[in-house]
Amino acid sequence: MGKVTGFKEYNREVSASRPIEERIKDYKDVHVRLSNDKLKVQGARCMECGTPFCSWGCPLGNLMPDFNDMVYRDEWKKAYERISLTSSLPEFTGRVCPALCEGSCTLGDNSDAVSIKEIELGIIEEAFEKGWVKPNIPKVRTGKRVAVIGSGPSGLAAAIELNSVGHSVVVFERADKVGGLLRYGIPDFKLEKHVIDRRIDVMEKSGIQFKTSSNVGFNVSTQEVVKEFDVVLLTGGSTIPRDLKVKGRDDYKGVYFAVDYLKQQNMRNSETKIEEEEITAKDKIVVVVGGGDTGSDCIGTAIRQGAKAVYQYEIMPKPPTERDDTMPWPLFPRVFKTTTSHEEGCERLFCVSTKELKGKDGKLESLKGVKVKWEKDENGRMSMKEVEGSEFEQKVDLILIAMGFLHPQHKGIVEDLNLKLDQRGNVFTDENFMTSHDNVFAAGDMRKGQSLVVWAMHEGRGAAKAIDEYLMGETSLRG
Repeated sequence: MGKVTGFKEYNREVSASRPIEERIKDYKDVHVRLSNDKLKVQGARCMECGTPFCSWGCPLGNLMPDFNDMVYRDEWKKAYERISLTSSLPEFTGRVCPALCEGSCTLGDNSDAVSIKEIELGIIEEAFEKGWVKPNIPKVRTGKRVAVIGSGPSGLAAAIELNSVGHSVVVFERADKVGGLLRYGIPDFKLEKHVIDRRIDVMEKSGIQFKTSSNVGFNVSTQEVVKEFDVVLLTGGSTIPRDLKVKGRDDYKGVYFAVDYLKQQNMRNSETKIEEEEITAKDKIVVVVGGGDTGSDCIGTAIRQGAKAVYQYEIMPKPPTERDDTMPWPLFPRVFKTTTSHEEGCERLFCVSTKELKGKDGKLESLKGVKVKWEKDENGRMSMKEVEGSEFEQKVDLILIAMGFLHPQHKGIVEDLNLKLDQRGNVFTDENFMTSHDNVFAAGDMRKGQSLVVWAMHEGRGAAKAIDEYLMGETSLRG
């Protein structure tokens, strides 16, 4: 291990945020990375446990104790080589992952966890700066062709792995630019898009082809793709948003899905023309319905657009501020979280249910809501009840629905191939990621349901391993 008493001598430190008054004027990264010297100190805090629960908590199985120790010893290239064994895209997880590893860090049982996420980001940024991230061009091609439908984190991770063992990979993306959720679902102040472009450049130089504005099942024939390629991998994500089904939902202008709202601002930032009706929070009272990360992203975006006021409604109770009996170590602590967007200014309301939307002449004017309480029934299941007399009416000009996603889009390739679905409407697969169609596989949110970027990457790598074995009879991929 790095330093035997490091966890006793040094305190946890994470990246600082730029001053609020400065960062809300632009869409640049809100964080200021820790220096290499500070990261070395954080690496020294790692105890290199005999049983590293951080690796257990990470879907990718990253070897955190190894690269923490290497950073402490100033062995940055070695650390990059070690993280590359398990992670295809650490520059993304180092920025947007909630750090499941830190939730399982042994220090986190009774102290502050090691700053693993900061170290991971420092390693990959050092690698790009020093030119260690190079194209991985296979010495031999297998002659097998794989089509990856969707260029989000799952599709990109799968493409990298499949290309590395010699298969020819073509990635189809229905949007005008590569990246999927990374490109159009995550605000620039959390993930600047040059980070994506940098990785795509390396992938293209490795031999991976990208076809944008190519929506398989619509402007690209499903049957032709299935016929042309040896394998088709579906990584289109979970894209059908959960709607707010209340009285007045469809009667007034001013109610939009968060995904459409966030996409438009990312398009503006990249100077991409918006064809549909533009959505903006400028000079408006905004209510974000949904308390997750997407809702938080809407808050930060609305504030930057010049919203008059921003509210966030969450139907669930406010989480505890510390671990309790429902989330013992090493489970990930689902505690109350204040994001940088929350810090920038919004009012957060918990245990609130939206009942009705009201307006005049087709224009949204207010929202009627009610407080709710959650109680356990005799079987231990939670049930929601409205609090009598707690009804209220909130003036609002713009409502952004950030209530998650139901399942992938069925119209198009899923219906074209008559693929079997699971009970939630996701694409059904066997344990080897194979769908009900012989040479068609699925991975990521399209198969698993809405989840985290790190889980999408895990899915993509797992599918790549299964596909390689399907094509070649054996595989050297780790999954």
